[in-house]
Order: sequence, then C-alpha cells, then structure tokens
Amino acid sequence: MSTIDNLPPLRDVINTHDLKARKSLGQNFLLDLNLTAKIARQAGDMTECDVLEIGPGPGGLTRGLLSEGARRVLAIEKDKRCLPALAEISDAYPDRLMVIEGDALEIDPLAHLTPPIRIAANLPYNVGTELLVRWLTPQEWPPFWQSLTLMFQREVAERIVAKPGSKAYGRLALLAQWRADARIVLNLPPEAFTPPPKVSSAVVHLTALPEPRFPADPAVLNRIVAAAFNQRRKMLRSALKGAAPDIEDRLLAAGLKPTERAEQVPLEGFCALAREIAKT
Repeated sequence: MSTIDNLPPLRDVINTHDLKARKSLGQNFLLDLNLTAKIARQAGDMTECDVLEIGPGPGGLTRGLLSEGARRVLAIEKDKRCLPALAEISDAYPDRLMVIEGDALEIDPLAHLTPPIRIAANLPYNVGTELLVRWLTPQEWPPFWQSLTLMFQREVAERIVAKPGSKAYGRLALLAQWRADARIVLNLPPEAFTPPPKVSSAVVHLTALPEPRFPADPAVLNRIVAAAFNQRRKMLRSALKGAAPDIEDRLLAAGLKPTERAEQVPLEGFCALAREIAKT
C-alpha cells in the first residue's frame, strides 16, 4: 500500500505494466510517493486550479497532484506504454484526471483546461528547456498559467535563477526573470530516480508577474540578449555591433559601458538597451 492513496506502490505499477524507463524519451521515474507529494505541494493551493502535467510516466507526480487536492489534472504522455497505469489513476480519482497521448510540443492543451491554470511536471530532459521557453514567450502577457513548478537537471535550474556575474547567467535567466519570480524550491539527488541519472535535479517554481518587470519590446529584447550571449566573451560593443550602426551611443544612452560583457549586465540594463534600439 502506498502512503498517499489506495493505489499500489509505483514500483509494483512499473513491474505490472513493464514500464522500464526509456532514455530516448528522457525518462527517469520518481518512485517515492511521499517525494512526489512534496513536489506537488510546491505548486501551492491547487483546489481551485486545473493543473497541466507533461510526461507523467507511471503517474507518481500525477498521484501527488491529485492527493494534494488539484481540482483537475490534464496529463500529456507520449509513451503509450504508460496509458494503462494512468487509466488506473483516473479510475481512482473520478472526473479529476484527463490523459492525452501525444507530444507536448505539438499539442495545444488550452481546449481541455479551465482557468486558473498551473503547470507542474517532472519534465522529460530532452524537451524541458524548449517547453519552458515557450511558456515564457507567449504572444500575450499575462500567460494562460499562474505558476510553473518544474523539475530540471540542476544545471538548468541554476541557469533559470542565475544572477549577473555568474557563469550560469544567460538568456534563460533573463527570459524567466523578466516576466516571473523564479526560485529553486527543492533539490533531488540522482538516487531519487529510477534509473538514476548522471546529474542532480532541482525543482524550480516560477510565478507569473502581472506585467514584465521592466518595459521592453519582447522581440527586440530577445534579439539583443541572444546576440550578446552568443558571443559572451566579447565586449558588448563587439557582440552587438549588428544590432545598430551606432551601438556604442545606444549602450551609453542605456547606461551601459560598451566595454562590459553580457554576463555583467543586469536585466534592467538589457531592457533599457532594448528601448534605445527600438527607437530606430
């Protein structure tokens, strides 16, 4: 018997349905249901929320979300081997779990969700960063989600919350921190997973801000940040020379030193530069 519901322990579920994790799908399963419930609690009070979960696998986090009171969970799973195990969870939580088989990169979940919406997932390693960038860069802001509670490789998690001057600081930190509050809420060692990955993991919680932290045109900001960090060893005046013919003047007008490098520039500085360049 598991400790959070009346369903079998996850190890038994995996054995019953022969659900060995597949490296090609970026799968690493969490088998400790107390731990999956702890991760679910990082998403906050879900009793009035629909929750989108990507890559539920055998359903460890799914059960955590449901047992912690999520109003409804929409789970998108690419691996059809996992569907019978997820169906058992659906039967145990009537009308609270919907499972869609398919690729999360190709499915629009909004037709199946009712606001307010939160996203919680032990993201498959091979699509995690791409999904995060999509959720942080919608056409309109605020986004459809209130918060993201996501597990990544620890290295990726550190890039999301990184501050200027650190090696981890880059485009991902700026994208996340421009429009959201981001913090690491849980660290997990490799041995928490089956099979154990070669790296540690961490859960990041991001809360959407009502509006971006500083004004800037998203397309211009993204272009500048990408150019600056693509050549992060170069001074700004060299890395950004293609952004404007008078880039040194623009940098000075934004309060930035042309001799600085990208990793020294705070979010506010990049936003100021984006506003200057948008004037042309």
